[in-house]
Amino acid sequence: MTGICHHFARNGPLRVTRLLNNALVKTVFCTGLALIAFAANSVLCRLALAEEAIDASSFTVIRLLSGAIVLLTIISFIRNKTKSSEKGSWSASLLLFLYAITFSFAYITLDTGTGALILFGSVQITMILVSLYSGTRLHMTEWTGITVAFTGFVYLILPGVTTPSIIGFLLMTIAGISWGIYTLMGRGSKNPLMDTSYNFFRTIPLLIILAMIGFKTAHFSFEGILYAALSGGIASGIGYTIWYVALGGLSATQAAVLQLLVPVIAALGGIIFVSEAITVRLTVAATMILGGILMVVLGRYYFARSR
Repeated sequence: MTGICHHFARNGPLRVTRLLNNALVKTVFCTGLALIAFAANSVLCRLALAEEAIDASSFTVIRLLSGAIVLLTIISFIRNKTKSSEKGSWSASLLLFLYAITFSFAYITLDTGTGALILFGSVQITMILVSLYSGTRLHMTEWTGITVAFTGFVYLILPGVTTPSIIGFLLMTIAGISWGIYTLMGRGSKNPLMDTSYNFFRTIPLLIILAMIGFKTAHFSFEGILYAALSGGIASGIGYTIWYVALGGLSATQAAVLQLLVPVIAALGGIIFVSEAITVRLTVAATMILGGILMVVLGRYYFARSR
């Protein structure tokens, strides 16, 4: 805010308006790309794990290793163009690894709808509780928007929800909590590419241990390796970097509720690329989720104006 005020004093209101508009466009664009990457990740995980094309340990190892390789390769090409010393953190790397491994093992024990409900529910609760604990106050419109969006999300996946196993429930809950905290840590990133790259890179010692433990039970196919590599290198590595960029313009509550769009985007992808039918359930759920997100965004705007 201080930077914007200084910019206003020097350049006038017109340039400040342009600055804010550019920041808004950047946030919207990066958020959209990140959510598409998350939806692609969901599809790739389903193809790899649900179809048993690869075991959970090997999928996690290849996924995170591919992300590290792709991101470090990108950094090597732009190293001379950046002087940033940002290199993520061990705590973020541990959360990233914990999310990836618990998600993979939970995925093979839960139905898709049940897993999504537990994962996104844990993410929402974690991010909102941490936000409240840090002193953030939510406007009534935001609370209403969160409720409407999450209700729409539950309605969308409800036909696929079954009673989960205890192990699957615990693993997916840990995955959701880990991802929620990892996301919140990204809101303070000054160089998303460097931070995300080294977060992935620092998981390598843990990946070596995981590979050694899971060596005897490992099984994989060419398709499974391909899905894991695409999930890690593109949808996760690049997708998480873009998400960190987007987080700079989002509140914690907005970041939490926006992720509820991922199943909707995945469903729309099925309609576009696989000619799946547009159902009444998808239409109603998408409307509720989008409406809830709009209420959260407007609620934050109203609260900021009232202050």
